[in-house]
Amino acid sequence: MTEKHDVIIIGAGASGLMGAIEAGKRRRRVLVIDHAREPGQKILVSGGGSCNFTNYHVDAGNYISRNPDFCKSALSRYGPEDFLALVRKHRISYCEREHGQLFCTGNSRDILNMLLAECKQAGVAFQLDSKIENIERPGERNFKVHCNRGKYACRSLVVATGGLSMPSIGASPLGYEIAGQFRIRVWPRSPGLVPFTFPPKEKAALSTLSGIAVPAVISHKRRSIGENILFTHRGLSGPAALQMSLYWQPGEALTINLLPEIDLAKALKEHRRQHPQRKVKSMLAEYLPQRLVAVMIRPELAESALQAISDKKIREIFSEIQQWTITPGGTEGFRTAEVTLGGVDCDAVSSQTMEARQVAGLFFTGEVLDVSGWLGGYNLQWAWSSGWCAGQYV
Repeated sequence: MTEKHDVIIIGAGASGLMGAIEAGKRRRRVLVIDHAREPGQKILVSGGGSCNFTNYHVDAGNYISRNPDFCKSALSRYGPEDFLALVRKHRISYCEREHGQLFCTGNSRDILNMLLAECKQAGVAFQLDSKIENIERPGERNFKVHCNRGKYACRSLVVATGGLSMPSIGASPLGYEIAGQFRIRVWPRSPGLVPFTFPPKEKAALSTLSGIAVPAVISHKRRSIGENILFTHRGLSGPAALQMSLYWQPGEALTINLLPEIDLAKALKEHRRQHPQRKVKSMLAEYLPQRLVAVMIRPELAESALQAISDKKIREIFSEIQQWTITPGGTEGFRTAEVTLGGVDCDAVSSQTMEARQVAGLFFTGEVLDVSGWLGGYNLQWAWSSGWCAGQYV
C-alpha cells in the first residue's frame, strides 16, 4: 500500500528540517525520509558541538557558486535575524564570537531539539533508518518514492540530501543521483573547508610542528586570507587554511606569511643594531614558537649572532618566514571536509522557490546545490534560507 503525502523531503538535515517546518505550517502533510536513525547528524557536529548556527555578516559574497547571484534571494528573504528570532523564541542561550559568528552557549542539540519541536508542532512525520530504492514520476507533480520500509506518494518532492562531506555521519551521492535521473546538470564536486596535506618531500620535517597554531596570511594569485593556521601531523588546518581550500586548485602554490603583523626585515635590522650578540633564533622566538623557527630557518643561520648576518641573509630569513611558499600535496578529502564544492546546477533551479525549472514539483535545498559558504556559520544559514524558501512553495 502506498502512503500519500503532500510533501516528501529526502534528508533530515538542516535545510530539510527547515523546509518541513515551513511546509507543515502551511498545513501541508509532510513526510521526512532519512537513511540515518536520528535526524540532524551534521547539525550536532557543527561548530565543534556548539553549533555555529549563523553569522551576523551574511552576504552573497560569502558564498561560492557558478551562479554567484543565486543565493541572494533566499538570504534576503530569510536571514540571520529571522533564524535568531526562532532561537530566542525557544530561549536558547547563544554568544557571538569573532567575525560575527553565533554559537550556542550550550551545545548543538539545543538547535536540533528546537527544530524537532517546531516539526512536531507543524505535524511533520518522519521515516528514519529508511533507504530509498527508487523514485518514479508517473505524471506532472506526481512522485512515488520506494523505500525499504514502504512506498510513498507526493506532489512535491524536496531533495535535501546534503553533499559528500563527512561520510562517517552518512553523507552520500543520493541527491546528485536524483538530479541525474531527471536530467538536471550536476557540477563536479570537490571537498571544501578542508585541511591541506603536506607533499611527501616536506612532510617529514613539517609534521614535527603538529599542534602549533599561529596567525598567518595565506595567499595565491586570486585571494589572500588572514586568520590562524594550525599545523597538523598531515598538513595545515585552522581557519585560514580551511577558508583557502574553497579557492585552491590542485597543483597551485600557496604563499604564507607567518608574521603578518610586523615588518620582519626591519625588525631584524633594528635588533642587529641594538643586540648584536644575540642569536637569530632567540630574536625570532620572541615572535614565533621555537619549534617553528627551528624548522623554517636552517640551523647555521639560526645559530648565528645578529651582528654576523648580512642584509642578504636577512632577506633569506624574511623569505622563509613571511614568504614561505608551499604547494600542498592535496587535501584530506571528503572525510574531514565541512562542505562540498559544486553540486546541482543553480541555473536549473528557481532562486525564488528552489524548484527545478524543468521538473514541476521537484525541489533542491541546502548543500546539494552548487552553493558553498565560508567558514563561520554561513553554510547553516544557507540551509535555513533555502529550506525556508522551498517550504513556502511545496
